[in-house]
Amino acid sequence: MIAYSRSMVWPTVTTLVMLAVLLTLGTWQLQRLHWKEDVLARVGRAEANAPVPLPPSPDPFAKVQVTGRLRADLTALYGAEVRETPAGPKMGAHLIVPLERDGQRPLLVDRGWVPLMPAGPLDLPNTDVNLTGFVRPPEAAAWFSAADNLAERHFYSLDPARIGAALRLTDVAPFVLVVLGDAPPSHWPDPARHLPRPPNNHLAYVVTWYGLAATLVVIFLIWARKGSKHA
Repeated sequence: MIAYSRSMVWPTVTTLVMLAVLLTLGTWQLQRLHWKEDVLARVGRAEANAPVPLPPSPDPFAKVQVTGRLRADLTALYGAEVRETPAGPKMGAHLIVPLERDGQRPLLVDRGWVPLMPAGPLDLPNTDVNLTGFVRPPEAAAWFSAADNLAERHFYSLDPARIGAALRLTDVAPFVLVVLGDAPPSHWPDPARHLPRPPNNHLAYVVTWYGLAATLVVIFLIWARKGSKHA
């Protein structure tokens, strides 16, 4: 048995606070694990199925088809990424082009990666097109995200409303269509080849936080037993 003394009050309180923090972090990561598993399951189902006509309110990462007219005169850039090209490594970004649809809201389309200084012309037809891609939900700017460059229409958070406003479009769809396909002969834009599969490391985080909580309890009990013997 552990004989409790007044000198153990504050160490006990501190240990309980730390334990609560560790358990909270472990539980949060467990919730994130279930969420990520659901996302990966939906991505897997979408990739296995044929694309469907784009509904008004599609599920995130659904594989869809949509017809409309690309506005090649209104473009924006999203993100920053270095890729290998025939001319060597190049810094680039994803090309965002609005798609106008009869009787429906404009839709922002991620045509694919382009170098910031392309050596040749971009494949940007200003015509009616039938596109296949997946639905990407909007994202909020993170604390450490780079600031958007509105003058050059270069964005670092995929916020359709903000990008649409910079392109002087009103009431754009609240999601982005990421085009799927093969690279065009001119290489750019280079579309996505498959649906994204975000990494799922949450189980390791769950084990880490709960493991630290268990270790804290063991250390406290050992310390408390030793302290009670000298009380």
